Amino acid sequence: MSPASTGASAAARPGARPQSVPAEPAAAAPGSHDAHAAPAAPDRVRGQDLRHRPGERGFRRANLALFAAGIATFVLLYSTQGLLPVLSADLDLTPGQASWTASAATLGLALALLPASALSDRFGRTAVMTASTVAASVLALALPFAPDLSTLVVLRVLQGAALAGLPATAMAYLAEEVHPGALASAMGLYVAGNSIGGMGGRLVSGWAAAAWGWRWGLAASAVLALLATLAFRVLIPAARNFRRSPVDPRALGRTVSAHLRNPLLLRLYALGLLFMAVFGAVYNTVGYRLIAAPFHLPESVAASIFVVYLVGTATSAGAGRLAGRLGRRGALYAAIGTTTAGLLLSLADSLVCALLGLVLITAGFFAGHATASSSVGRTATHGRAQASALYLIAYYLGNSLGGTIGADEYHSTGWTGAAAVGLAAMAAAVGITLYATRQASAVRRAAAVDTLRA
Repeated sequence: MSPASTGASAAARPGARPQSVPAEPAAAAPGSHDAHAAPAAPDRVRGQDLRHRPGERGFRRANLALFAAGIATFVLLYSTQGLLPVLSADLDLTPGQASWTASAATLGLALALLPASALSDRFGRTAVMTASTVAASVLALALPFAPDLSTLVVLRVLQGAALAGLPATAMAYLAEEVHPGALASAMGLYVAGNSIGGMGGRLVSGWAAAAWGWRWGLAASAVLALLATLAFRVLIPAARNFRRSPVDPRALGRTVSAHLRNPLLLRLYALGLLFMAVFGAVYNTVGYRLIAAPFHLPESVAASIFVVYLVGTATSAGAGRLAGRLGRRGALYAAIGTTTAGLLLSLADSLVCALLGLVLITAGFFAGHATASSSVGRTATHGRAQASALYLIAYYLGNSLGGTIGADEYHSTGWTGAAAVGLAAMAAAVGITLYATRQASAVRRAAAVDTLRA
């Protein structure tokens, strides 16, 4: 699942100026315009709604453009994860060293999310999305020529920072340009592009690397991303409802500071980090495990394991229904339990158990991520865009930390070490959720006592 999906619910709420992911519809500021926008339309003043509706050519183009942009972004973001074993063999790297090529991109993206969202408020959604995907694709063309690990890691940090413009802006563009009645379907198609891009980046690079080496794997990802970027640029309709708004760093700082003092939001951020730490630790090392004893799978087959990623698409879609039946904390307990069961099952030296364990880990991760991220928008009483952006920052930092630590532990003690990193993260997640449950129970008891006294 792509991270951008975390903002769908927040983006659908009109009335707040988007500054980060997930974004909300911008409040109109008269006289401003998008760098790629049509001039401010007087028709809107006369009460006409210019937002795209189903059946219209602009609606189809906007949907397809954002679908292509999601593919481009997440093909590039995860392009090295599918070829880590090949990188280790060719450059004589440990799993921990090779994993930095994956962790560096998510780290760069996390650090650039808030600045990218501010740029989109100043220069326009389409301008920032175009610059983001083009810059990241150009950097992708340089990756196959990296002479050593250090150069590759630096380029990946820059690429991750460049990619931040799309998840920081896409939800805002859709919320501004698509009619609210069609927003859910537009968001769904965008999220599907993210999911397909995340899986496709791993598969394309992994298959090409298994056949011709890691440089060709990265080249294949770059070509795919360039084609998707071109499709985005050709299809994206000019923005008609964007209004440029000034960025107030002090106001933004106060909003962010208030969120970081909110205990419930901090718990949700921690849960996002912990779930993603499991995901990073597992997916950065599973390729190594499958090509080693006792499985000895060919590298091309091991790269195909990322098809399991599709499990997350279905799980994310069902997370809302699960939370409706069990409540948010009940859904979190179910996600933690499923992830933990998968980690324990994967410890067996059986290919069937390893694969089934990976399915459970993936399902549990996506359910937990969807539940925690959707709770952020409901918990924040103001500055929901910034609250969701902070969640994504924690989420991507979790990927970087978990992926690197898990790979180091795999190098030291094998799959048991990588699984132990995931189990430790889930133990912390249980602690956080139990604490939240106790706090909620205490509040209910206090309310009941107050009612009786009254």
